[in-house]
Amino acid sequence: MSEREFDVLPRGVSQEQFGQAIGKFRALLGADNVLVEDQQLVPYGKVMMSVANDEHAPSAALIATTVEQVQGIVRICNEHRIPIWTISTGRNFGYGSAAPVQRGQVILDLKKMNRILKIDPDLCYALVEPGVTYGQLYDYIQEHDLPLMLSFSAPSAIAGPLGNTMDRGVGYTPYGEHFMMQCGMEVVMADGQVYRTGMGGVPGSNTWQIFKWGYGPTLDGMFTQANYGITTKMGFWLMPKPPVFKPFEVIFENEEDIVEIVDLLRPLRMSGTIPNSVVIANILWEAGSAHLTRAQYIQEPGHTPDNVLKQILDDTGMGAWNLYAALYGTQEQVDADWKLVSGAFARLGKGRIVTQEEAGNTQPFKYRAELMSGVPNLQEFGLYNWRGGGGSMWFAPVSEARGSECRKQAALAKRILHKHGLDYVAEFIVAPRDMHHVIDVLYDRSSGEETARADACFNELLDEFEKEGYAVYRVNTRFQERVARSYGPVKRDVEHAIKRALDPNNILAPGRSGIDLETYDADRRENS
Repeated sequence: MSEREFDVLPRGVSQEQFGQAIGKFRALLGADNVLVEDQQLVPYGKVMMSVANDEHAPSAALIATTVEQVQGIVRICNEHRIPIWTISTGRNFGYGSAAPVQRGQVILDLKKMNRILKIDPDLCYALVEPGVTYGQLYDYIQEHDLPLMLSFSAPSAIAGPLGNTMDRGVGYTPYGEHFMMQCGMEVVMADGQVYRTGMGGVPGSNTWQIFKWGYGPTLDGMFTQANYGITTKMGFWLMPKPPVFKPFEVIFENEEDIVEIVDLLRPLRMSGTIPNSVVIANILWEAGSAHLTRAQYIQEPGHTPDNVLKQILDDTGMGAWNLYAALYGTQEQVDADWKLVSGAFARLGKGRIVTQEEAGNTQPFKYRAELMSGVPNLQEFGLYNWRGGGGSMWFAPVSEARGSECRKQAALAKRILHKHGLDYVAEFIVAPRDMHHVIDVLYDRSSGEETARADACFNELLDEFEKEGYAVYRVNTRFQERVARSYGPVKRDVEHAIKRALDPNNILAPGRSGIDLETYDADRRENS
């Protein structure tokens, strides 16, 4: 048993119980892989959310390197009722980073499980462990000269496919709906058993990464944005690298143009003429991504006024809305599709088309083209310097791919953000039928007053969008319980029935996506 006193304890666990568990973790993993000292835990406790770091402080961190160690960890956790919060790379910036959803949870860090287990260049798939990053995959593909293309979110190089897919993240290529491209998971269940989805349970199967469904219920989706198991391997499909890639931008001068932009794009996306996830970024997203700062234009607090936005437009040549898309295929295919796309924008009579030949290496065109071609970069982190101060929370409602819906959502978000003295920094990611409206709520976290405003702002965004029938598809750990309730009681009942069946001791990330047996049972007692 440990002789030290722990500053932070898991919920409902005594010093003695926790000390016993730590001793067993050390015996399993080695002392160097069980982190309990304050300085060791600092990287796991930093957040960008509108709360004190201390509210999401872990009690310890465990570094596992094998599936067998993960199995041993969950068995110890069951014995001592220790809740664990699993991370892969821990780079979920703006959504909670590496910190646990509840204070006192033990971090299970899988970043050292970072083997690329297989890449098949003929069938175009990969099988990876949780710690594999997109940067690592890209380097492997380049080193082996494989004709494959990755799809990833903007943090790209330091994020990983397993973590991003399990949180249902999106990218910017034709394979940008990442969960749709997932094929086969290995999951350590709460009781320590190893479950393989799809064809993975068939001994000797060579189709685990090429046929999703297997036989009987298909359960892969149940493990995404959830806490029913710990995913230790994941397969996903890779896009064959096309012979021709043609990125382009269309710059629009007026905010009101969003209606016509989206209504023009929808048929082009649904037909597959434009095959990738199209981005429509507003002026402040562009400015931040180009590493401009607000302080270069204005010192006064509050939201950035229209005259300053106009100055940025004039200085940079950026638009109120900036559309990025690409064409892929043979030269004949790209030429034919380009004729359709350029003709559609010409008939619209709005927007200035910029091709790669014209843009060259200018930012933000360059990094957008790289994202759409599967080349990782970190350019978009410039957003965090727009206001400075380290505060960022992603607000990501879904809308129909209709121009009128985008205008309505943009106006509503802008009004609420400006009310709280913050900027509307946003992009729409256009799928064939839906749009992800991604807003970065940026604020100065070093200011207690501004942090309080950001917190009130985020709450109001959730409330007001919900009144209009909108909900977010991802959210940071501070607001996961709040968002879960917006999806209704039946969904909540089903999720907790599954949790009780698979994890009766509530050890796997309680609170993840609002799934926590203790909170749920307390609510039911209160309302009975």
